[in-house]
Amino acid sequence: MGQRRYGLWFRLRKLIIWLLGVYIAIPFLVKLCPAIQAKLVFLNFVRVPYFIDLKRPQDQGLNHTCNYYLQPEEDVTIGVWHTVPAALWKNARGKDQLWFEDALGSSHPVILYLHGNAGTRGGDHRVELYKVLSSLGYHVVTFDYRGWGDSIGSPSERGMTYDALHVFDWIKARSGDNPVYIWGHSLGTGVATNLVRRLCERETPPDALILESPFTNIREEARSHPFSVIYRYFPGFDWFFLDPITTSGIKFANDENVKYISCSLLILHAEDDPVVPFHLGKKLYNIAATSRSFRDYKVQFVPFHTDLGYRHKYIYRSPELPRILREFLGKSEHEHHH
Repeated sequence: MGQRRYGLWFRLRKLIIWLLGVYIAIPFLVKLCPAIQAKLVFLNFVRVPYFIDLKRPQDQGLNHTCNYYLQPEEDVTIGVWHTVPAALWKNARGKDQLWFEDALGSSHPVILYLHGNAGTRGGDHRVELYKVLSSLGYHVVTFDYRGWGDSIGSPSERGMTYDALHVFDWIKARSGDNPVYIWGHSLGTGVATNLVRRLCERETPPDALILESPFTNIREEARSHPFSVIYRYFPGFDWFFLDPITTSGIKFANDENVKYISCSLLILHAEDDPVVPFHLGKKLYNIAATSRSFRDYKVQFVPFHTDLGYRHKYIYRSPELPRILREFLGKSEHEHHH
């Protein structure tokens, strides 16, 4: 009996020493190879759901959606979905890309949706949001950044921002006087503020910016992320885990960008968000609300109570969302209907 117990204890001790070795080795590995951290930030290699054909949005129940490919720069091709407003669904059936492009000029506002990390433009919660926005009378244009989904190129913060700028300009060339709003979710909020800061600097701001589950900057987000819990009190956490992100040129500095943005801003955040803590969204709102750049614009923060269970990506389920958007985006879209 004692022999068996000793054997078990020996095996257990070996396992504990091995786990401890791995635990200590990982920070050094990350430090020596910053690309690992970049991969963890982007998670662009995670294809969920995996078997979906991005050329066929109708497989996801999006029968009024066209799949395009655009080329922001040489050697980069990005896959784009354009969902028309519910009012145009019947007409949209069986139409070609030219019809969809012309439809952008058809007196409906346009939302450019910038998705978060992991998955593709066909992710379940993303598709559900497109359906909600389409039913409220918006065109929804969304795309996979280079390196995501079927888009070609390797991911970087600069590249993602450039892709977003290219799609925005592509929309503006076709949307006439219709309002164009930018909606970013999670990591996409970093792309959104990078983009809108650039647009404001060149004096072509969007009609509004909507940030869903945003953070302040990537360092603060990484520090708060569930992944980092087991290392939070590891000596030199910042040096091991956060500095490699900065070294890789990844900042996503929402807190800096909002100081250079001049357009209406709406922030949506669920109190029970386990991925981007609620307090980071609130902190970003406080920075924006006191920033001189927003002096003449609406800045609004809408929290969603823990009891609702919207967590990180289910705010689209809120029955309040249509009212929130209607009140925030004002009458601009209705003026275009008459």
